[in-house]
Amino acid sequence: VSNAGVGMAGPPECQSLAAMQSLMDTNFFGLVRLVKEVLPDMKRRRGGHIVVISSIMGLQGIVFNDVYAASKFAVEGFCESLVVQALRFNVAISLVEPGPVTTEFEAKLYEEAERADYSRTDPETADIFTNLYLRNSKDVFASLGQTPEDIAEHTLRVIEAARPPFRHQTNAAYAPMAALKHADPSGALMTDAFYKLVFKYDAVLRLSLR
Repeated sequence: VSNAGVGMAGPPECQSLAAMQSLMDTNFFGLVRLVKEVLPDMKRRRGGHIVVISSIMGLQGIVFNDVYAASKFAVEGFCESLVVQALRFNVAISLVEPGPVTTEFEAKLYEEAERADYSRTDPETADIFTNLYLRNSKDVFASLGQTPEDIAEHTLRVIEAARPPFRHQTNAAYAPMAALKHADPSGALMTDAFYKLVFKYDAVLRLSLR
């Protein structure tokens, strides 16, 4: 089970390249190092199961989560490319894709975001992030966040499955996000929907979450 991960949220111009590289080293290359260690023995045995804790953000990017989403997209692409080869050796690969999970990990991330310096971006972007994104994110976590125990139960079901799924989403509330991308390959439908959700109907969003 690959479960190492760090988070990052905020305008990308306010984040150092070194911090971005460090996040990719943990979230993506941490998984790659694990697979390089365990896959050869699994292939020799012709049996095994690699379970990767990914994220719904590996399927759909979310505003102000640019680098974190990129790391999870990398995880998804790596596993999607690897799974066909692995199946030849009777090795299963499963991606567990949670939405928001209420843990100290998230609390620490948002505490750091509230204290961060946003002088390297323009005032409008800083205001959108601090007064719109952070506020809405807290409502999302309060309304839709799962517990770590819930994610563990989902992961256990994937591990114990007779035919392990390649992808397993833990929160049905996020299924429409992926559906929007498939409904319109140009991306226009998804982009328009998220723009309106963030900038036009944010009050309705907060009310519905509460």
